[in-house]
Amino acid sequence: MIPCLPGLSAPCWSWLHLTLMASHTYQLSTQVKEKYGPVFTVNFGPRHLVYFCDSNSMREALVDQATEFNGRARMESLDRFFHGHGVILANGERWKQLRRFSASTLRNFGMGKKSIEERIQEESQYLVEEMGKTKGSPFDPTLAITHSIANVICSIVFGNRFDYKDQNFLNLMGSINNLFLDLSKISTVFYEMFPRIMQYIPGPHNRACNHYKALHNFILERVRINQQSLDPRCPRDFIDSFLIRMEEEKQNPQSEFNTRNLVDTAIQLFFAGTETTSSTLRFGLLFLVKHPEVQDKVREEVDRVIGRTHSPAMNDRGRMPYTNAVIHEIQRLANILPIGVPRKVTCDTHFRGYLLPKDTDVSTALGIILQDPKYFKDPKSFHPEHFLDEEGHFKRNDSFLPFGTGKRVCLGKSLALMELFLMLTTILQRFTLKSPKEPQEIDLTPKVSGLGIVPPNYELYALPREEGLHDSA
Repeated sequence: MIPCLPGLSAPCWSWLHLTLMASHTYQLSTQVKEKYGPVFTVNFGPRHLVYFCDSNSMREALVDQATEFNGRARMESLDRFFHGHGVILANGERWKQLRRFSASTLRNFGMGKKSIEERIQEESQYLVEEMGKTKGSPFDPTLAITHSIANVICSIVFGNRFDYKDQNFLNLMGSINNLFLDLSKISTVFYEMFPRIMQYIPGPHNRACNHYKALHNFILERVRINQQSLDPRCPRDFIDSFLIRMEEEKQNPQSEFNTRNLVDTAIQLFFAGTETTSSTLRFGLLFLVKHPEVQDKVREEVDRVIGRTHSPAMNDRGRMPYTNAVIHEIQRLANILPIGVPRKVTCDTHFRGYLLPKDTDVSTALGIILQDPKYFKDPKSFHPEHFLDEEGHFKRNDSFLPFGTGKRVCLGKSLALMELFLMLTTILQRFTLKSPKEPQEIDLTPKVSGLGIVPPNYELYALPREEGLHDSA
């Protein structure tokens, strides 16, 4: 039995964990933290889970004791698809091999061709062109944003982007979006708690199986295409690089480079790199139309620093503290993964004087950490000044950890930050965003609140600014 951690006098019932995961209820989360302290144990059905609810305990565990807290906890809703394969859900030697390879390949993005930044800049132009086709009429930005973010991942994995109307691309996007949506619903939380029962009950948690199969078949077909035209001397994309490593290690019985890990790693890169970033950007546009004064300040900074004749670039960000603060505040308040991805301890581990037996599940309550009143003056409100000092300079915040931390920090962190900055500034360079509703009438309530947070459906106007002033750098 896992011993109670400081502040916990009795076990928390499973409904508490359900509420923490499935609702975006800041007040209840704060009350739990105040009563039991920043670290406590939750009975999760037949399992036990240790929660870290502040940045200090999170860093103490995941950074100071990184090796001990480096395992990936079993997630019933995902393990029935992946069975521990793929870079995000793997453990042990499999994870080490796949993580090292994936990180290296992403760093060398484009394999000698376009850099990550250039590809995002290119896709940003396709995005604003798509938005421009609305000609000032109200539209739902979901598809355009999701397609643009996904195309960046496509350029990594497949070596090319897709036209937004390409049917194969639309099928891929549909599967990714539906998988994230179904896994974010309340029934998936119940599946985590009672998998043996829930697998026989119809619902979104079981529909997810079909979405995974569609993704698996799509990626597997792309692998077969790449195999037929592979040139080991000139890898074109992530799939080529993986296939080359498979051939190099085919005589190594300990190698984790096989077709199963290739397909599942590609799916996980798409899944993690598309829905989280696109949902964050969609929330961002909604925040900006609800707070037009913030949008005006960002646009003024874009015009002053970047101007109207050049594409935004990452070297502009250091001279744009307000825009940087706004993007950080969007990530903080959007809170796309409120409990992160659970981990487990890899061995019997002592933490703050308590013993956590090997394989104890641990989770970072990012939703609570990102709204910690100790670090954020007005945690429930959209307030970019959380990341600005009195002189208007950008200010880091120790409780800003949306990507997690430690050795399992989000693999696509730098990619996501580049996408958010380049796409948001490109949009505001070209358009003024307005809502058909009055700002005070705009509802920010998520469409789905569960394992993930899905922004609400909404429409906006993308009103073109002065025509003919923008040319790619």
